[in-house]
Amino acid sequence: MFIDSHCHINFPELAARMPEIMAKMAENKVTHALCVSVDLPDFPQVLALAEQYPHIYASVGVHPDYEDTPEPTVQQLAELADHPKIVAIGETGLDYYRLEGDLEWQRERFRTHIRASRETRKPLIIHTRAASADTIRIMREEGAGTDQGGVAGVMHCFTESLEVAQAAMAQGFYISFSGIVTFKSAKELQEVARAVPLERMLIETDSPYLAPVPYRGRMNEPGYVAHVAEFIATLKGVSLRDVAQQTTDNFFTLFQTAKP
Repeated sequence: MFIDSHCHINFPELAARMPEIMAKMAENKVTHALCVSVDLPDFPQVLALAEQYPHIYASVGVHPDYEDTPEPTVQQLAELADHPKIVAIGETGLDYYRLEGDLEWQRERFRTHIRASRETRKPLIIHTRAASADTIRIMREEGAGTDQGGVAGVMHCFTESLEVAQAAMAQGFYISFSGIVTFKSAKELQEVARAVPLERMLIETDSPYLAPVPYRGRMNEPGYVAHVAEFIATLKGVSLRDVAQQTTDNFFTLFQTAKP
């Protein structure tokens, strides 16, 4: 079985097709998915999906790309996370690719999420793009990792170097690969995936974005995470069963959720 460790099925383009989305998950043996929050106004939709479907989990957080949105506090995140289906804080982190200017607000928002993770003892979902040095630095400064008493978490939709992956894993974080790893142009990322131990790996779709080969260019959905697993199995020269089993075990271990 497979688990999509990061998706946005509450987004309108997927929410309108929910019966089809769920059927495709079952068809492809995708038993669970984590629907990830990107801002507080839309969080109720994320939570509602997790409450409606036993095999859907949720997170609470504010994405670094969302500039004009209510700013969370540690207390607010902690209160919203106090629910059995909320298994993580995030997604959070830094993104210097899309936004320019003084981005100190991003860094402060990131620190708020790390502090909420430490308070709630729920792991972080971290997004980093064109900002890896500051991301790793703030993780260390705020004690995000298990090496400093934090809960750690996952570096989602990973596209950085092996050195960044190793720095995150040293803090107890998992590395999650999306459909990007299947792209022909992603040679450097494929080398990172070869080097990251299965014991520290998750798989995801980040749907509705980044559909893996052979669906590249189409709308992504959780059922397609099986293709990410297949590619990684071939890449690493291991069985698909091993990838499925280990990434599933990793999910339940990280998110402190009992395996069905």
